[in-house]
Amino acid sequence: MGLRHATAVGTVLLAVLTGCGSTGSSSDGPPTVTVETGSQTVTVKPTQYCLDGDGRRYDTTPPVIEVSPDSPITFTVPKDVAAQGWSVQVFDDKLEEKIGSVDVGKGTTVFDRINSSDVVPAAFYLVVVEDKGGPCGVFSGAWPVGFIRPGSRTTGTGSATPSG
Repeated sequence: MGLRHATAVGTVLLAVLTGCGSTGSSSDGPPTVTVETGSQTVTVKPTQYCLDGDGRRYDTTPPVIEVSPDSPITFTVPKDVAAQGWSVQVFDDKLEEKIGSVDVGKGTTVFDRINSSDVVPAAFYLVVVEDKGGPCGVFSGAWPVGFIRPGSRTTGTGSATPSG
């Protein structure tokens, strides 16, 4: 019985020391954004993010989702990103040309006012971009996700660096 108690105490101590069970800590890694369209829910990793006051870039391949015309698209961001403020930037199928941008109200965690037919090209990227001005100054977070309507093809991916 003494060994079981010691093992249980050791496990709890190890969990506390390693941060097991902690939530919201930036040292856990960069946050993700969730995108929903139709019956699909996709978690999007950032290509760049300010983590612990350090602007970092990540080697992440943006997901690409096939969507039907007129499909609602919903983005959900973490509370920290919502508190800073964010927008959804619209790019071409190569992530090279910015087509437009939609500002989302500061403090808003869910944005559902865009659909797959709002963008003219049949293949495009939407990039969630955190507003500048946090601990990293002008460096902000970016979470790109590609969309393709049936019958179109993407011509490749580019970098997902947000524009000002």
